[in-house]
Amino acid sequence: MIDASVGIDAEIVEAMEALGMPPGLEEPPPSLELLAEMRAAPPRFPFDPVPAPGALREERWIPGAPGAPDVAIRIHRPAEAPATPAAGVVWFHGGGLVVASYDSDAAYLDALVARTGCVAVSVEYRLAPESPYPAAIDDSFAGLVFLHEEAAALGVDGSRLAVGGFSAGGNLAAACALRAREAGIPLVHQHLIYPMLDDRQLTESSRWAGLAGWSCALNTFAWQCYLGELHGSDEVPSFAAPARERDLTGLAPAYIHVGGLDGFLHEDVDYAARLASAGVPIELHVFPGLPHGFDFFAPDAAASRAATALSDAALDRVLDSRSYSI
Repeated sequence: MIDASVGIDAEIVEAMEALGMPPGLEEPPPSLELLAEMRAAPPRFPFDPVPAPGALREERWIPGAPGAPDVAIRIHRPAEAPATPAAGVVWFHGGGLVVASYDSDAAYLDALVARTGCVAVSVEYRLAPESPYPAAIDDSFAGLVFLHEEAAALGVDGSRLAVGGFSAGGNLAAACALRAREAGIPLVHQHLIYPMLDDRQLTESSRWAGLAGWSCALNTFAWQCYLGELHGSDEVPSFAAPARERDLTGLAPAYIHVGGLDGFLHEDVDYAARLASAGVPIELHVFPGLPHGFDFFAPDAAASRAATALSDAALDRVLDSRSYSI
């Protein structure tokens, strides 16, 4: 079994050591107690309630799935509204479906709307294990339905909708793309940053030892929390684990990037290859020497800046009215 703590980009190692989590650090076994500690820990990048220059925010509650509670969303808009209807994106935060909140991506989305003029809807989906599948995807899809139905009122072009997210948020974005295909909601893009796609951990990388950032054991625990009694069975639906979907035809064009030392490496590359085989336009980048969440650990590292530039460019092509084309 490969030790994925070896060969990590030096700047990433330095940043992780500064955060007190050097690669190869032996972690306590995942448990509900550890999960509570993770949730109670202060965020690495504290939430700023003041929007960044060029961005506005609005907090709303929208209807959830039938029988489910209402869903909190945050709408990010450019401070200067574009002259024509904007593109819209629904965004989902990371955290393994068990931790974090939409606050973690607020600054990222402020920058996105200020740069492109798009409107972004960020969804505060329910977390597992308190709310297992299908709570997170139901809440996330409610956000997409809201943007689709309220596009005109929000100044959004309903024919230019996208979904995206980091890690577990990439899972939810990919699952929303599957549900959108079923529901007849057209999407122009799905933006999947090192997405968490497969509960089965069948690939070599998903079983690597010494994983930095998101260990194999923690990944298994997160899937157990999310899937409950479904975990380990053949009954897990693709809306929970998109890699299980057999038919990928007709899905929105996708962007995927992942580190070469990420436990999700092979499942992400496989998903990209299967999208391409199904005729879905796909842009894929694999960054050598980078573990899961590298850009959060070290956003200013050269490798992180290079990856972010590629990601931003892909989003800009879809969401920026000045450069939009099909």
